[in-house]
Amino acid sequence: MSNLIKPFNVAIPQAQLDDLKARLANTRWPNEEPVDDWSQGAPLNAVKSLCEYWQNDYDWRRCEREINAHPQFTTEIDGLEIHFLHIRSPHENALPMIMTHGWPGSILEFMKVIEPLSNPTAHGGKAEDAFHLVIPSLPGYGFSGKPTSTGWGLERIAKAWITLMARLDYSEFVAQGGDWGSGVTSAIGHIHPPQCRAIHINMALAHPTEDDMASLSERDQKALADIKHYFDSDSGYAMIQKSRPQSMGYGLADSPAAQAAWIYEKFHGWTDNNGHPEDALTVDQMLDDISIYWLTNSGASSARLYWESFHNIFAEPLTIPCGVSIFPKELFRPARKWAERIYQNLIHWNELDKGGHFAAFEQPEIFINEVRSCFAKVR
Repeated sequence: MSNLIKPFNVAIPQAQLDDLKARLANTRWPNEEPVDDWSQGAPLNAVKSLCEYWQNDYDWRRCEREINAHPQFTTEIDGLEIHFLHIRSPHENALPMIMTHGWPGSILEFMKVIEPLSNPTAHGGKAEDAFHLVIPSLPGYGFSGKPTSTGWGLERIAKAWITLMARLDYSEFVAQGGDWGSGVTSAIGHIHPPQCRAIHINMALAHPTEDDMASLSERDQKALADIKHYFDSDSGYAMIQKSRPQSMGYGLADSPAAQAAWIYEKFHGWTDNNGHPEDALTVDQMLDDISIYWLTNSGASSARLYWESFHNIFAEPLTIPCGVSIFPKELFRPARKWAERIYQNLIHWNELDKGGHFAAFEQPEIFINEVRSCFAKVR
C-alpha cells in the first residue's frame, strides 16, 4: 500500500481561518524601527498594513479554489507523505518535468506557468513545447508530511523525486528548480539517473577562482558585491534556520504576524521591485504563499531543511545536460566561466533583463520561454 497514489484536495477547516483572524486581531506589535528603510527587517507600518488586509479582506477560499483547479495527490515515499500537483498535457508527446520550489516559496510559485507549459497551443505556443508537470511540496512544506527524524536533506529529497517520477510511470523526465529547488534539482543531476535527460535551474551556485578574481568584469564585481551583502546583511534568517529552527518555530507557529513578516521581508529583498514588494507581486499572491505556511504550521518544519543542508548547498561538478537562467535580482549570479566548472555540460545559458529570486512567480512568461528553450535541446 505504500506505493498508493491518493487524490488530494485542499480543504482548510473554517475554524482555522477564524482562529487566524482572531490571532491577527490580538497581535502584540513591537515598537517602530528607528530607521526609515528595511535595513532592520520589515517595517512596522508595512507589516501592519499587510496583516490588516489579511485579517479583513483576504480570501483564502479563492486561493484554495485555484489550487484545487489542478489535480493533486499524495503518496508515501521513504516513510513520508508527499503532496504534489500532477498535470498531464493534452499533447501526446509531452516531456515529463518535475519542478521544485524553495523557501519561502511553495507550489504557488508555479501557478501561472502550469497552463502554458502543459497546454502550449492554448497559449500561443507549439505542441512540441508541451510538458507533463509534476510539482511536489518539499518535505516539511505545505501539504507534504513533516519529517519526524533527521536526514531529509537535498540528496534524500532528490531520490524521493526520482521515485515519484517512476511511480507515475515516467520512463524519462527533466527537472527544474530555484532556491532549494535548485539544490534538489542539482542533486538529481549529481545522481544522474538514466531516466533524467537534463536539468534547468534559476539559481546557480559557483565560486570564482583566484585567476577569475584578477580579471573581474564590472558585471562580476557587482555579483560578488551582492553576495557579500547577502552574507553580511541579509542571511540572518538562514543562520537562524540552519542552527535553531525549533526555537524560531515557536514564534512562527503562534503568531501569524510573525510568519507574515518573516516571509514578506524576503519578497521585498529578493524580488525585482522598485522599493516595494508589491511592485513585483500582488498582495494576494504574497498572502497566498504566507497563508500556506501559516495554515499548515510549516514555519519550523520548512526551516529544518536549512539545518539539514545549508552547509552543503554548493553543488559538486555535474555532467548531466544543464540549463541555467540568471535573473538580475537573483541572490547569486555567477559568471558563465565560473558556472561551467560546476555545470560541465551546459546546454543553455541566459542572463535576463528583469526578474528576481522567485522567477516563475514574478516573470512567468520569461520563465516559460527559458524552460522551453532549454529543454528543446534534449527532446
